[in-house]
Amino acid sequence: MDHPVYPLPENWQRAIAVVAHPDDLEYGAAAAIARWTDQGKDVRYVLATRGEAGIDSIPPEQAAPLRTREQQDSAAVVGVSTVEFLDHADGLLVNGIELRRDLAAAIRRHRPDVIIASNYRLRWGDTGPWNHIDHRELGAALPDAVRDAANRWLFADAGEPWAGVQWIAFGSSTAPTHAVDVTGSFQKGVESLECHRTYLEALGDPDFDPESFLRGAAASAGPLLGVELAVTFELVPT
Repeated sequence: MDHPVYPLPENWQRAIAVVAHPDDLEYGAAAAIARWTDQGKDVRYVLATRGEAGIDSIPPEQAAPLRTREQQDSAAVVGVSTVEFLDHADGLLVNGIELRRDLAAAIRRHRPDVIIASNYRLRWGDTGPWNHIDHRELGAALPDAVRDAANRWLFADAGEPWAGVQWIAFGSSTAPTHAVDVTGSFQKGVESLECHRTYLEALGDPDFDPESFLRGAAASAGPLLGVELAVTFELVPT
């Protein structure tokens, strides 16, 4: 990365973190969320699915409650007590009316100042693996859902309009614009990822270490902000 990043604005009080699956937030963003809850900010989680199709060795009806519980435990580590699931089908998210409606309803219900999300671009890194379709579909739907939530004539039975969302910050984007100093909250981010034990074990990589993985990424991002450890975001004004 050869361009500067800027400190992510922190002049807000309430956020919702909207992602597709349990564990999406824990690969970086959770450390920033721990920083914000330590500041007294109100952060809530909204997940489109329960990640029930994400473990090949566990049937969806068994995986869903396991991953739900692990996400709730993970959220608690970083100071988040509200975790909602929209119960869309894992692996089958579609950027369409149904998803937009549910997202708009969540925005109206929680009335956030900002939204934290996950990488919606085609790849992880410039030449990395192809990004999951659920991440891409959800990311594409979010800006429209923010607009929908502010329009009283759309989804009129899904709550009172809310036009207070200032921006969406997409974590782990290949085009980051901002970053957050997580030097003081990094360890909570590690602990939050470690809560996803069932999923991590199912990956079948005995060499994967959450602390080493997260520290490598955070140490690479830190100098961009002039700090030891940081996580990056692509900020999209709304």
